[in-house]
Amino acid sequence: MVHFLEEVGANPGRSAHSRSIEAARVVYGAREAVAELLGVSDPNRVVFGLNLTEGLNLALHGLLKPGDHVITSSLEHNAMMRPLRELEAQGVAVTLVPNTPAGALDLAYLEAAIRPETTLIALNHASNVSGMLQPAREVAAIARAHDLLLLVDSAQTAGCHPIHMEDDEIDLLAFTGHKSMMGPMGTGGLVIGSRVDLDRFKPLVQGGTGSRSESEEQPAFLPDRYESGTPNAVGLAGLEAGIRWVLGQTVGTIRRREEKLTQYLIDGLRDIPGLILSGRGEAALQMPTVSLSLPGIPASEVGLRLDEDHGILCRVGLHCAPAAHRTLGTFPDGTVRLSFGPFIDAAGIERAVEALTRIAQNSA
Repeated sequence: MVHFLEEVGANPGRSAHSRSIEAARVVYGAREAVAELLGVSDPNRVVFGLNLTEGLNLALHGLLKPGDHVITSSLEHNAMMRPLRELEAQGVAVTLVPNTPAGALDLAYLEAAIRPETTLIALNHASNVSGMLQPAREVAAIARAHDLLLLVDSAQTAGCHPIHMEDDEIDLLAFTGHKSMMGPMGTGGLVIGSRVDLDRFKPLVQGGTGSRSESEEQPAFLPDRYESGTPNAVGLAGLEAGIRWVLGQTVGTIRRREEKLTQYLIDGLRDIPGLILSGRGEAALQMPTVSLSLPGIPASEVGLRLDEDHGILCRVGLHCAPAAHRTLGTFPDGTVRLSFGPFIDAAGIERAVEALTRIAQNSA
């Protein structure tokens, strides 16, 4: 990123001079890295935006129209739910397939919810509240059997759980750069699979792309159709660097290590009297995100004590996911959410367990 700011600093695709060409190489390098990480054969199907939320909005607003029907789960983040509720107000029918209180998704119930006007199934790959994984491959098989598209929110999994978009038969995959892809904030987007009809898929924004400048019509080809305006090229330089680090470690290695540490954390938390864990409590079924409650102590107070007394940072409350908390039985109070990445070790897990043990004891 420093190199880009100091040595490049030009607008990609907007000129033929050397720095603009180098900037375009940076952006395309990031596109190639995302494609390699997520199992996409054509890097031009990677559309960049500011974040995963923008990617979801592009998919939902670009594909759905009044009279259509979309199916989602009850574990969704507001990045999915809010655009769906807006579209529902415009005449799109929305069905929430209820997950169990432990987070499991009933595939038979999901398939039974399909109607003649259903066009899309949209769900997260894992809950941002409990970390619970959802069966994306199995849902993809159902979608293909009924000639539907599948949109997946990979915020909790891209970079730390194996994803191969083409083998997994995912049609649209929204991603964010600032989590397990190890990139900076302000990077993310949407990967568009080959089954998506671009003629029926409207862009959110139209404008300059650096291509087909002789025309006042938006380009019809990827990725330009969905990328208007100057991109966050310096952020994408950082995103490529982050992804290259992940690929060097390998996603499988990261996943195995984090799964082991997640189970270590769960086992330690289970020994704290009175502490309640959300979800199924099995690391193999979730990502390194663990939600907990200490009855009688507000989540905000637990978070404050973790920060001020123990130097441990967490997130408390409803995590922008009220539907998930209603499903898990933790609405409206919310939970304390512990989550970690590839730089946490066993000592860090032990420190968190010890801190929560002390907080529980001091409130008894």
